[in-house]
Amino acid sequence: MSAVQNHPEKNIIRVQLTQNVVLHGMSESQSSELEPHLVVVDSQKGDFLLHQGVREMAQYFILDGILKRVVANAQGKEMILRFADERDMETSYAAWRLGKPTPYGIQCVTKARVATLPLKEWSEFLDRHPAIKEKFEYCVMKGMSEIMAHTITLHLLDAPGRVHRFMRKHPELVDRIPQKELASYLNLSAETLSRMRQRGKI
Repeated sequence: MSAVQNHPEKNIIRVQLTQNVVLHGMSESQSSELEPHLVVVDSQKGDFLLHQGVREMAQYFILDGILKRVVANAQGKEMILRFADERDMETSYAAWRLGKPTPYGIQCVTKARVATLPLKEWSEFLDRHPAIKEKFEYCVMKGMSEIMAHTITLHLLDAPGRVHRFMRKHPELVDRIPQKELASYLNLSAETLSRMRQRGKI
């Protein structure tokens, strides 16, 4: 864990931040204002950046790797809500604004690097920059809409249909997500997904 300004790869990280879906297009002064709040975190596959049910939350800008948003019930059964990779972000902003504990966890699907800051600091930054806040809130709503569409898909489409929809919507992730993770997201067993591949159904 290291502040961006003290990180040995700070120049690369600064470029990556300018490519982020939310931070793209920020002025130099806005970047300079935000940077001191950002900490770079390197995590391994399986590490949790955020645990379900906590109240201390952060904003995450993904620099490398893939994250998943996952929810678990009391019996430990999990459901993957979404994947996010480089140039995307992860957040629990809605829960934070509502004063609720986060309803899901954020976990690394692969080795990952993120730039992060507490949601309180991020919210204060957004309040000073309405255009960035508008872009960020649009991304939050878009993500929630995609999760809703995915949940509906699990009920309305058969197994090949669910796979084909994912391949159409996220071609950049198809070969990067472990088969077990992809199968779980699509509510399939890894064996079923493997058989579908072998039989040429996908």
